[in-house]
Amino acid sequence: MIRTIFLFFIIWPLLANARQVPAIIPQPQSMELHDGYFQIGEGLHIVAADPLTFEARFLKEKIETAYGLEIPVLSKKKRAKPSIVLEISDVGLASGYQLHITDQGIRIKGQDATGVFHGVQSLVQMMASGPELPALTIIDYPRFGWRGMHLDCARHFFTVEEVKKYIDYLAMYKMNTFHWHLTEDQGWRIEIKQYPLLTEIGAWRDGSMIGHYRDQKFDSIRYGGFYTQEDIKSVVAYAAQRHINVVPEIEMPGHSVAALAAYPEFSCTGGPFEVEQRWGIFEDVYCAGNDATFEFLENIMDEVLALFPSEYIHIGGDECPKTRWKACEKCQNRIKAEGLADEHELQSYFIQRMEKYLNSRGRKIIGWDEILEGGLAPNAAVMSWRGIKGGIAAAKEGHYVVMSPGNPCYFDHYQHENKDMEPVAIGGFNPLGKVYAYEPVPEELDATESQFVMGAQGNVWTEYMKTFSHVEYMALPRMAALSEGLWTEADLKDYDQFLDRLELHVIILDQMGANYCRHFLTDK
Repeated sequence: MIRTIFLFFIIWPLLANARQVPAIIPQPQSMELHDGYFQIGEGLHIVAADPLTFEARFLKEKIETAYGLEIPVLSKKKRAKPSIVLEISDVGLASGYQLHITDQGIRIKGQDATGVFHGVQSLVQMMASGPELPALTIIDYPRFGWRGMHLDCARHFFTVEEVKKYIDYLAMYKMNTFHWHLTEDQGWRIEIKQYPLLTEIGAWRDGSMIGHYRDQKFDSIRYGGFYTQEDIKSVVAYAAQRHINVVPEIEMPGHSVAALAAYPEFSCTGGPFEVEQRWGIFEDVYCAGNDATFEFLENIMDEVLALFPSEYIHIGGDECPKTRWKACEKCQNRIKAEGLADEHELQSYFIQRMEKYLNSRGRKIIGWDEILEGGLAPNAAVMSWRGIKGGIAAAKEGHYVVMSPGNPCYFDHYQHENKDMEPVAIGGFNPLGKVYAYEPVPEELDATESQFVMGAQGNVWTEYMKTFSHVEYMALPRMAALSEGLWTEADLKDYDQFLDRLELHVIILDQMGANYCRHFLTDK
């Protein structure tokens, strides 16, 4: 009761102000307030044509949940009845929308269904402040085409329902890319029917690290899980309805011990191996000199492509030690036969060979910036994580880039200077303000080169996140801060104003049952 009274006196003045300045995140490109307001109440209906069936149903459920009203969805407007109209119209804004609120009703126009859905999300956020919506006109569109969030489900496994909730957060913040990390040394999480041992063996480990890596402590609890192909289809369809593309990551040539535990014949030494319990980097990787390795990976990719319609497939390419390749007769023969200079060029050969295969299937590859080593595959995109140098180099070569530098885009880093106030994390310090201030286009790129920056992405690596509640705590509200930098034009951003909106926005997070980090409420 005391907490409720406290929140009333703190939040109510903000709610009153919200009727004048809607707390929308990310900040729209243009908002003009008018006199008057529209009251959501009895008799309201939604008007939407067939192509917007999902968007209409989504909005209907949000209104009914918020206000206990039953809202019919109609194909055309009833005369003299208040309505919310959703329509596809040539607004000239890719993935953009116009939101018009008058005392007579609400109209959301989008260039396509994606734009309409973005407009619906803005309206839903406004509704959190109450049923009286200020009259206004919003004209809005995204700044970048890749607005992404990553989730590592290999170190720790999360249920289909939890993954879908994560996608709900992305949708709310108008993110459009979910990077799903599915394979690692510590677990293989995707069913591949041609190779059942990948999940029978590779999806399970006999213990996990506990505490910080430096402590080198382990439990002995068998741990694992995987997504069936039906699970994958369900998640991909769920995301697609919310206009989010799912990019799977299938790691190669490194971070592959879980796969090699199941099929050791595709390693350089022949094993045996066990699924790793430790976090980190391991020397056993796929054998680059064995043609059977590539046949194995191509067969896996055939099943992956059947599940994911994404144009880009993430193939990892990071943190691949060359120790085994240096001692492997097959790998050394490959270097000689292909006229390669060294093991770094052998990695480039590996990546380029997989790229040719995926290109032949109508797809493109994206990988971490290590794929630049030894020469970049001709059509590859680069995800720059070791700072921004890799992204700059790739853009200057005319390759598309997603910026995701560890500082500040790794959300497994601490959020507060006082680490005693935080759960155990891998390290680093990426507070909310630093995330908000991030500019994805480096100053080193000229106007032409800058066009190759597709956007940016926040990454959630889960070595230290055993529960989904912990994932939420690390991702929220930093996801909100990043979303504004990816959606809103840079000259419209204002951190203090963002914090004002965020203080109201916690109403929505509370309604969603999110376990978000609350430091911004006390540290402002």
